[in-house]
Amino acid sequence: MLNKQLLLTALAPAIWGTTYLVTTEFLPPDRPLLAAVIRALPAGLLLVALTRRLPQGEWWWRSLVLGTLNIGAFLALLFVAAYRLPGGVAATLGALQPLLVAGLSTGLLGERLTRRTVLAGVAGVAGVSLLVLQSSARLDAIGVAAAAGGAVVMATGVVLSKRWMSPAPLLATTGWQLVAGGLVLVPVALAIEGAPPASLSGANLAGYAYLALVGAAFAYALWFRGIRALSATQVTFLGLLSPVVATLLGWLVLGQRLTAWQLLGAAVVLAAVVAAQRRPATGATGVSPSNAHPGARVLDGTGTARPRTSTTGCP
Repeated sequence: MLNKQLLLTALAPAIWGTTYLVTTEFLPPDRPLLAAVIRALPAGLLLVALTRRLPQGEWWWRSLVLGTLNIGAFLALLFVAAYRLPGGVAATLGALQPLLVAGLSTGLLGERLTRRTVLAGVAGVAGVSLLVLQSSARLDAIGVAAAAGGAVVMATGVVLSKRWMSPAPLLATTGWQLVAGGLVLVPVALAIEGAPPASLSGANLAGYAYLALVGAAFAYALWFRGIRALSATQVTFLGLLSPVVATLLGWLVLGQRLTAWQLLGAAVVLAAVVAAQRRPATGATGVSPSNAHPGARVLDGTGTARPRTSTTGCP
């Protein structure tokens, strides 16, 4: 079951790795924030309509916080970093996310920070830098801050998504976050990019449909499903697969050159991802019972998910 969960969750960052190809080949140029809005908001509204579930009580503000961290703020900061930094620099800074999640998980989720996790995180950053970083890359203070900020907000979103286990169905909570993130992005997109284009080609519409249905509704559902079933650290390391897929697609589809250093980087990234999935035999892969709210589903020592009661000592 665990291997199946890992493979399904890994499919999400693999899908996100196709975003660069779809954006460059199908979408209007210089409209990344418009693409982010169309990717998030329609997909979220669709999931909410299908599930017919709205947030209840504290989940109104929790959905807004999680949607902002995981989608709205993250994509906005990613946009700033992409415009002010070479793509390789932004991706390398983004690869710091597993280390950030591992650190946050020790305090918020009760996960133990192991030497293997730290070494895997460092290897992941090194591998991504070999994969995408160019020797001619130049640094920009605002761009670096945006890329680092994006890694921080996404890491925080992953950890809080694990800590706040919604009792609602997966597709409903995914829809709430996508709607919240899309609404946060709307005023930013209008302020920076202006009104959407007056007309769109068939290729544009196909690209936007792919990003919304596959890149958002389907991929985020898999991602949040993985967060429910696996540890936050396991999930975030899978995100390192995204630049690997993007680089391979650039070589296979766009005819971009693939160097020996990039192949080495891809191998290091894959090794880091595999190493990070090995869990201590006595450790749980879910939310620590002491950190889970009453009614949240936690994993016991056998890997079975069950609700936590509010009685101390009876997880």
